[in-house]
Amino acid sequence: MIQKLDAREAYRRVHGDSEIAFLDLREAGPFSERHPLFAVPAPYSRLETIVGHLVPRPDMPIILIDGGDGIAEAGAEILASMGYSDIAVIAGGASAWANAGYRLFQGVNVPSKTLGELAEARWHPKTIDAQTLKDWQKEGRKFTLLDCRPPDEYQKMTIPGAICLPNGESAHRLPAIAHDSPLVVTCAGRTRSIIGSLGLARIAPDRDIYALENGTQGWALAGFDLDRGQEPQDLPEITADQAAETRRRADTLLDDEGIPRINADDVRRLLDDATRSAFTFDLRSKEEAAADPLPAFPHVWSGQLVQTTDRWIGVWRSRLVLADDLGLRAALAAVWLSALGFEVHVTQVDDRLRAIPAPPRPTAPPFAITKIGAGDALRETSKGRARLLDLRPSWEYASGHVATSIWAIRPKLAAWPGTDRLLLVGDKGSDAELGARELHRLGEKDLAIVEGGIQALRQAGALIEVAEPRPLGQAIDVISFAHGRHEGDLDASRRYLSWEQG
Repeated sequence: MIQKLDAREAYRRVHGDSEIAFLDLREAGPFSERHPLFAVPAPYSRLETIVGHLVPRPDMPIILIDGGDGIAEAGAEILASMGYSDIAVIAGGASAWANAGYRLFQGVNVPSKTLGELAEARWHPKTIDAQTLKDWQKEGRKFTLLDCRPPDEYQKMTIPGAICLPNGESAHRLPAIAHDSPLVVTCAGRTRSIIGSLGLARIAPDRDIYALENGTQGWALAGFDLDRGQEPQDLPEITADQAAETRRRADTLLDDEGIPRINADDVRRLLDDATRSAFTFDLRSKEEAAADPLPAFPHVWSGQLVQTTDRWIGVWRSRLVLADDLGLRAALAAVWLSALGFEVHVTQVDDRLRAIPAPPRPTAPPFAITKIGAGDALRETSKGRARLLDLRPSWEYASGHVATSIWAIRPKLAAWPGTDRLLLVGDKGSDAELGARELHRLGEKDLAIVEGGIQALRQAGALIEVAEPRPLGQAIDVISFAHGRHEGDLDASRRYLSWEQG
């Protein structure tokens, strides 16, 4: 049954004591400009592909919010078709929330960002500014600069001399890092360097540890150049003795914080408990997880689970199980996730854990989709018998698309005025498939998906063009708040850093 709620009743439920999923179905752009604090982004363009992981229990109470444009109602129908049974929609969407007197927040990952700012206010990590760090470099002073972001972000831009060591991994591998000089932790802004430096200081109070104020953006604002395109270094190896030191630190932290350790049998019981939601994560490095997979535990970097919690977990106040080998990556994440209101457990990687299968997730019902070859698609469009709709993310469309194609995104398809036969382009499969599902739901029957996507169209001789700059006015799938801060827009960086501190 789909319910309609006013904003006040929705607020009461979101801030109650029970598990709840509060999903915002708007795309990244409008979500980043204004959303309720605890709303989890679940963009309508990808809803069926992500909601089963965000909300694993089909009977979980779900509240949907949109921009007041009817997308929440459409999303509710989709969720009901997937087997979800307790769905409510906020009448009037985000505007109704604001009109009821509740604040809307800019940015993304706001609960995790708030956690970092509160942690700084309470524990006051030692900090160093960009100019002082630059002076240290000029003086030849010995120190270790740790970029605590995952490798893909490090590669995009980093401070010269930094090594890539994501939060969690730096604690796990701390015994292998030079002991005779300060450690400086940096990220792109503030939060991860604060959380990272506080975590290291907690487990190694004898070390001299600093957070770099405002990270790579602060470095750029100080007038210093960033390295771009740097290949991340291999993570430092630790010896058997160093591994024992890491395990001792993990045990001490788990004991001090009262975080429960559980075994594989306990994990199975939590996953089988129909009354609670349980999320499982493998917090080892990406390489370790790939070499030794745990079917029931998707991999996520320890620090990223803390930093981007609402990307991985769609149910507030739910249970979390964190898997690790030596325990410290999981223990540090557990401390922060417990502060966010989750019930967190830590488990040891072993053969019994490896034997637990991936739990079932709600999925979309089958849908028959007509396919067309790339050559046939080009012939139809050249003769005016069909139009190409490109449903890939806007940045992929901008980097190369068929000259006659039109960029489209699922939540805007209801306004599509054409009566032509539609041929859909989407490289990952889900983009075009979800677009086809949406058009079929709207009554469009004459459509097909182009097999092989843009690559097949290139090979078939399509004229490819590049659209630059990216059409941000239309590209609602791009985070628009403080957009460009990582591409050298210093005003955007100032706006972002002011927002983080505010």
